[in-house]
Amino acid sequence: MLKRKRFDDLTIADDFMFCKVMQDEEICKSFLEIILKDKIDSIKEVSTQKAIITNSESKSVRLDIIVTDAQNKLYNIEMQVVNQHNIAKRMRYYQSAIDVANLDKGALYEDLNDTYIIFLCMFDYFNKGEAIYQFENICTKNSALYLQDGVKKIIINVDAVENTKDKDLKAFLEYMKTGVSNNEFTRRLNSMVETIKDKSTARNEYNFVPGYIMDAKYEQRELDQKEIDEAKAEIKRLKAELEALKNKS
Repeated sequence: MLKRKRFDDLTIADDFMFCKVMQDEEICKSFLEIILKDKIDSIKEVSTQKAIITNSESKSVRLDIIVTDAQNKLYNIEMQVVNQHNIAKRMRYYQSAIDVANLDKGALYEDLNDTYIIFLCMFDYFNKGEAIYQFENICTKNSALYLQDGVKKIIINVDAVENTKDKDLKAFLEYMKTGVSNNEFTRRLNSMVETIKDKSTARNEYNFVPGYIMDAKYEQRELDQKEIDEAKAEIKRLKAELEALKNKS
């Protein structure tokens, strides 16, 4: 079992803290606008650690962050610390699971949400030095012909902080890599990190998460069935303890 970081030592680059910070809709909106270089009208919902189970025989998925905007576009954001060399296939599976979960029986295929699958990596997955790798389905015979299936997949390379000329993106990557905040957005991020560290509920939540769940997140693997059953029982107990703590405060 891996040694767990102390809560006070967590940074924005840790999965738990990143998810907590991105629960702030304005921060999440700003992050997406920096990455996509596009404006988003507003965020309708931000969910973290969302489980998707398509059926009892299929592999389950737990999404770090799933965001819905005012146009019902979906943004799945995943924080990656360790390179398990499986991001391409994971993106494929996550996309399919999101589609199945969001298209009701009898609905038209045209009703599928436009979706962005975004992996924020603390390493260069392709070793090509790009800050952002963006993928869409295009015709191999005519690169100007797009399939227009409403899906975009994006891999962010934090290690490319020195290679990007975009000031906002550069500042964000530098903050992710070093913890140094040098513009308005990264100062907001840093302030939110400090605010979360001051919250006893966040501290208790982190400390109560079973070790094997933290190990699985760090290793970027799915829990096995025994771990899932144990996690469900543990989460039920911890929710009761957290509720009791809230009632005392």
